[in-house]
Amino acid sequence: MISVRNRLIDLCVALLVTGVLVLDGIHRVRTPPFWQFATAAVFVVFLLRRRYPLTTALVGVALSWFVPTTLLPPTFLLYNVAARRGPKWPTAVALGGSLALQLALHPLTSLAALESTGVVSVGFIVLPLLAGLWIYQRAALLDALRGRADQAERERDLLAERAVAAERRRIAREMHDVVAHRVSIVALQAGALSVRAPDEETGQLAEVIRESSAAALTELRDILRVLRDDVPEPSALPSPTLAGVARLAGDLTAAGARIVADLPEPLPQVPDQVGRAAYRIVQESLTNATKHAPGAAIHLRLGQEDGRLVVEVANPLGASAGLPGSGYGLIGMRERVTLAGGTLHTGPDGAGRYVVRAVFPPEKGTP
Repeated sequence: MISVRNRLIDLCVALLVTGVLVLDGIHRVRTPPFWQFATAAVFVVFLLRRRYPLTTALVGVALSWFVPTTLLPPTFLLYNVAARRGPKWPTAVALGGSLALQLALHPLTSLAALESTGVVSVGFIVLPLLAGLWIYQRAALLDALRGRADQAERERDLLAERAVAAERRRIAREMHDVVAHRVSIVALQAGALSVRAPDEETGQLAEVIRESSAAALTELRDILRVLRDDVPEPSALPSPTLAGVARLAGDLTAAGARIVADLPEPLPQVPDQVGRAAYRIVQESLTNATKHAPGAAIHLRLGQEDGRLVVEVANPLGASAGLPGSGYGLIGMRERVTLAGGTLHTGPDGAGRYVVRAVFPPEKGTP
C-alpha cells in the first residue's frame, strides 16, 4: 500500500522531470517527433514507478527516443529499480536497457567517442545505479536492525515472564512447605483437643480453631494453585463480599474476641471490587486488633454517608499479645482501598483508640 506521502513525492518528481523536458523542448530548434506526447507519457510513467519499477524503466528507455533530454528519464528510473529491487535480475535488465540506449545514441566509433561515452555512462548510469543499490542496502539493514530489536524485546519479555513464573513457583513451594505444614499441625492439635477437652467451653474453642485452620488450608491451597497455574483468581472458594463481614465477626467472637458490630440491615449494594476490599479491610483490622489489644472490645461499623460506603474498625490502645506480624497489613489495605477508588485513614484518634476508617465513593471501584 503506497502512502499519501509517497504519492506526493512521486507527483513532485514527475512534475520536475516533465517540466525539465518541456522547457528543453521549447528552447530547442529541433525536437524529436511527437515529443509532447512522449513527455506526457513520461509523466504517467513516473507516477507509476513505485508500483512497477522494471516495467516503467523499460518504457522510459523506449520513450527516451522521443523526448528532448534523452537520458534523463532512464537515469531516474534506473535508480528507482536499483533502490526497489536491489542487486537482482530486474536491476540487471534495467541496466542492460540503459546501456543499450547509451550505445545506440553514442556508438563507439573512435577513441574520443569511447571517452565521451564513458563519462556520460558514469554520470547517467553508474552513479544512479550505485545510489539506488546503497538505498536498497540501507533499507535492508534498517529492517534487519528493527527485526533484531523486536526479537530482543520479545526475548526480554519471555525471560521476564520465565523469571516471574519461577519466582511464583518458589513462593508456592515455600508456602506449601512452611505455612501449610504449620497450619495443618494447628488443625490436628485443635481437633485432638476438641475430642479430649475437659469441659464444653474448651471443646467449643478448640473446634473453632480447627474449623478456622481447615478454612485457612483450603484458602491456602487455592492461593497455591493461583501461584503455580497462573489462573486469574481463586475459584475453590467464593469471592469475599460485604455479606461475609457478619460471618467474619461471628467467627472471631466464637474464638473469644469481644466484637461490637454495627451492621445495617440490609447491607448496602456495592460493586464487587468494593465489597472485596471492604471485607479484606475488616479482616485485617480485626486481626490486628486482636493481636495488639487482646481482650479489649473491638467496635466494627458499616454504614453509608452521603451515598459513600464507610468501614470503620476501632479498638482501645493496649498491650500487644506478642503475636508476630508480616509488616505489610497496612500497605495491603491501602493498596486495596486505592484500587477500589476509596480513601483510607489509620492511627490513633486522640481518645485512646486506634481507628481504621475506609471510605468508598459510590462512583468508584466498579468491577
